[in-house]
Amino acid sequence: MSESVKIHVENLTKKYGDLLVLDDISFRIQKGEFVCVVGPTGCGKTTFLNLLSCLIEPTHGRILIDGIPADPKKHDIAFVFQEPSSFPWLTVKGNIGFGMRMKGWPREKREKRENEILKLMGLEKFAESYPGQLSVSTEQRMVIGRAFAMHPDLLLMDEPYGQMDVKMRFYLEDEVIRLWKETGTTVIFITHNIEEAIYLAQKVLILTNKPAKIKEQLSIDLPHPRNVSDAEFIRMRKYVTEQIKWW
Repeated sequence: MSESVKIHVENLTKKYGDLLVLDDISFRIQKGEFVCVVGPTGCGKTTFLNLLSCLIEPTHGRILIDGIPADPKKHDIAFVFQEPSSFPWLTVKGNIGFGMRMKGWPREKREKRENEILKLMGLEKFAESYPGQLSVSTEQRMVIGRAFAMHPDLLLMDEPYGQMDVKMRFYLEDEVIRLWKETGTTVIFITHNIEEAIYLAQKVLILTNKPAKIKEQLSIDLPHPRNVSDAEFIRMRKYVTEQIKWW
């Protein structure tokens, strides 16, 4: 396997009794690649995410990280969910450093990384604030920073901007692109928003209706930051929209 392959999903299949949800999915993701996953409502995106995160076991197939089976005990797999998932009793700085403390990072190394993330996310003035004192978007920035802080092997993002208005969504999308470029983390971003997928991703995985297969792997060769009114952006958005129609 190529050294540049970070994630290798091979013949991934999931059944619940007689219900086939995911059907023989295979793909590879390069180190540091930003991949978005889209598909029809109810196609199995949540099951797909739970398998990648090792929360559930596949019926068949396997997920490799750096050539070995994905294992939360061996790999750092981080999450950002739709609802902010902060620890209300910890400050912003404490939230960002939580995973590093759990992993036993030395204090000096941890504090250096905490300060780097605070600066990258524009959260320095909120370092000693608590989540309850923050706006929803600022809290989500903190959660995103916490996820990136440990240079995870795989960062899974499940519609993290779903509850936000368009202006705030674009702002946070730009933030996550900037942080991704700074850290080089491998990201899989689940979304139902096709425009968001085209705006963010280097590659889009288009799932079929249930039982889900990969209908297409589409490369998005547009520079960041992307212009949503650009002709090629609009063409790609329309193309993906057509691909996920199943009725």
